[in-house]
Amino acid sequence: MTPPGDRHYTVELHASAERVPQIRRIIAAHLRHWNLELHIPPVCEGVTELLTNVHRHIGPAARCVVELRWSGRHLTASVADEGPRLPRLESAGGGGLARIAAVSDSWGTCGTPDGKVIWFTRRIEAARTAPVTPPVPLRSVPDVVEPAPAVEPPAAPAPAPAPAPASDPAVAAGPTPSEVTLV
Repeated sequence: MTPPGDRHYTVELHASAERVPQIRRIIAAHLRHWNLELHIPPVCEGVTELLTNVHRHIGPAARCVVELRWSGRHLTASVADEGPRLPRLESAGGGGLARIAAVSDSWGTCGTPDGKVIWFTRRIEAARTAPVTPPVPLRSVPDVVEPAPAVEPPAAPAPAPAPAPASDPAVAAGPTPSEVTLV
């Protein structure tokens, strides 16, 4: 299967708490459309965490841009906002960038002229369209095949002797042992 090429989705929004569930549904719909259903929970969780951080640290009126990009091998999700301060990884609370690190293969931050971008990626295997079946072990085939020995058909049974006419009592009783000859 060939990779789907570069797929991309971008949405600009205010980081209000009401918008987060809507963005989750939109992201899930795009991932379903791209046949990436297995990645919906972690990607939605990561984007939710990033949007919640924008809401918490910059404010609900802050404008941000959510972007999804799938190259066929990697899915990248990012949130750009106008906040000047780059976030730090703090593992004590279990949220923030620690949560992003837990749902991704890689992540990072980058300052921009207008603020910053926080992104994370997930490696994606090519989507399978057919069910996976266990491989059937291959049997060895000899290079030279010996012909099977010829089987002779069984010999036809010898015909039974015809019964003698009943008029002769000696014949009717059958041959005497001295009269029997071996064939």
